[in-house]
Amino acid sequence: MTDLSSAIEDYLKVRRALGHKMELAERLLRQFGVYYEQAGATHITNDLAVAWATLPVGASAGWWAQRLGVLRGFAAWLQTLDPDTEVPPADMLTGRFCRVVPYLYSDADIAAMMEAAGSLAFPLQQRTYATLIGLLAVTGLRIGEAIRLDRGDVCPDAGLVRVISSKFGKSREVPLHPSSLDALVRYEQQRDRVFPAPLANSFFVSTAGTRLRYSVIHPTFKKLACRAGLQARSPRCRPRIHDVRHSFAVRALVDCYAVGGDAQTLLPLLSTFMGHTDPKSTYWYLSAAPELMALTSRRLEDAFEGPFEVDR
Repeated sequence: MTDLSSAIEDYLKVRRALGHKMELAERLLRQFGVYYEQAGATHITNDLAVAWATLPVGASAGWWAQRLGVLRGFAAWLQTLDPDTEVPPADMLTGRFCRVVPYLYSDADIAAMMEAAGSLAFPLQQRTYATLIGLLAVTGLRIGEAIRLDRGDVCPDAGLVRVISSKFGKSREVPLHPSSLDALVRYEQQRDRVFPAPLANSFFVSTAGTRLRYSVIHPTFKKLACRAGLQARSPRCRPRIHDVRHSFAVRALVDCYAVGGDAQTLLPLLSTFMGHTDPKSTYWYLSAAPELMALTSRRLEDAFEGPFEVDR
């Protein structure tokens, strides 16, 4: 059959050409490729797929089902090249993937993490993470979008950053407050002093002068959250870097409510600003937010001229 590692790369290339980023799929399929070789397999079988998908032992059934779902998509594609490939049935692992509870950051939480970045080993690294966290907080950018920013994508004169070919191939321009632009310019100046001959065209750089990698950012963010004193609020609600984006969306709507604005009008604008293809995607970011529930309750009280109680 076709060499599996080559087939995985071809599959990822095809899917990305259709507008899918495939970041999780790439990581999982490459892990499966290693497992496949270690097992001495010659074809994907249902037994092999389930044995791999149910790793690590003790993980949630939802995570196992998600792993198998990624492999199923690849197997269905591979079967057109290798008829002996088995495609695991969709109901072979029935666990449902449950979203984590969003960790909503306050302004003080963001400030504490930016200050904690000062504890990192190198001056440029300190400025990189403080600036990166600040940019995520005021723009709602995806972490992958921030990592992919090139130097020409940050436009102080125009007062914006350009997000090029993001999720589903969409691009957008994100306006920034002058104070945020000043912070980006200061970072740019320090970066260029350390690396006058850039090794990469990326706006944010590592201590080696290369583009930042999520596999490094993720543990560093966890370290900064810990140093800032942020603690898990429940087993399913822990500080995550993606929740900075979630917090931005909630804050935008809270501020809209606070000044008597029309949230229904804001939602499509917020959806476009955040790079969503459908406002329904933005709605998820606004669920499970106590501040929004309190504001909604107050509006209902005003409408009904008295306390509003939920019929349980």
